[in-house]
Amino acid sequence: MNLDRRLFLKGAALIGCSAAAHPFMTSMTFAALPTNNRLVVIILRGAMDGLDAIQPYGDPMLAKLRRDLSAGPAAGALDLDGFYALHPNLAPLLPLWKSGELAFAHAVSTPYRDKRSHFDGQDLLEAGTGNDLPVDRRIGGWLNRLLQATPGATAETAYAVGMDQLKILSGSAAHLSWAPRAALSLSPQAQMLLEHVYHDDALFRTAASDAIRISGETGQMALEKGATAEASSLGAFAASRLNAEARVAAFSIAGWDSHANQPQILGRALDRLAAAILALKQGLGPNWGRTTVLAMTEFGRTVRENGSGGTDHGTGGTLIMAGGALRGGRAYGRWPGLAEGQLYADRDLMPTRDIRAYAGWAMRGLFNTPQDVLERTIFPGLELGEDPRILG
Repeated sequence: MNLDRRLFLKGAALIGCSAAAHPFMTSMTFAALPTNNRLVVIILRGAMDGLDAIQPYGDPMLAKLRRDLSAGPAAGALDLDGFYALHPNLAPLLPLWKSGELAFAHAVSTPYRDKRSHFDGQDLLEAGTGNDLPVDRRIGGWLNRLLQATPGATAETAYAVGMDQLKILSGSAAHLSWAPRAALSLSPQAQMLLEHVYHDDALFRTAASDAIRISGETGQMALEKGATAEASSLGAFAASRLNAEARVAAFSIAGWDSHANQPQILGRALDRLAAAILALKQGLGPNWGRTTVLAMTEFGRTVRENGSGGTDHGTGGTLIMAGGALRGGRAYGRWPGLAEGQLYADRDLMPTRDIRAYAGWAMRGLFNTPQDVLERTIFPGLELGEDPRILG
């Protein structure tokens, strides 16, 4: 019996995948590069409150502006250097800070200002092109432009299961993608049918088999242990691909929009981030020493807490970095202060550096990408500025 593969996938999507966004679901993309160094980009969707994740308790204005969102070691945070403290839910990452494998940069942003839309902010973060709204879909994302600019870059394989793709790796350069919006649940008979349909298709046979296995594993873990287990599984799967041919991986962690009940919302999101980073470290093994992880969010949140136990959309945010290739155990960038006259629009953390510059210098160090290519092609119009020397 001959089956139409497109019709089969349509039916599989109806029973196992949902195109609707879900705060605990994510997308993941990979690409191969002719190098032993590795780059992982984690998009934190929803605007992480970096002032709570990495608390600048040494600035006396923080406690005055956030009376209910208490901060610092007195409130259970872990002191890092006498000025900054790690949120308690990031405590599993403290050993990485002590070993020089965790760092951060406050007061970073894209050029996006004032409108503070999650959708536009995320588009601009992933496009990497500046403040050009609407984003030109033809140019794709900045990681894809990295592949285009790197001789010998190839796709590891292709995945046809899922409904979405990270924009950061979209574009003309070949790469694989896997984007679950819900657990792909197929009966044994349906799995046998899928294997039959793809038996003679070398391109999709292994991809379909892997997609069923991965979706089954992550779906079961999510059901049993929740979204933190899913984040750990995503990190472990990324590590498995980075241990093989892939050298660049990107995935997203959602659930950072904390307008109300921020302690609960942010705590759960930080649990997922910590789990993903630790799974990457464990899974990569010796290759962790050649890896840099950049956890980036579309913008920060207001310095002042609101009346609902949360914070609203802001401007300056926080970049969290990890990896064995990192010069960690330190804060990067210039702290702008929280006093009157130091805030952006009298409400937000003032940006002091473009977040794209950190990504650019990471690619310069990891892949020897020429500076002029970074400034003209990958991040058009960006001036990288002084090297922050984030890599060891």
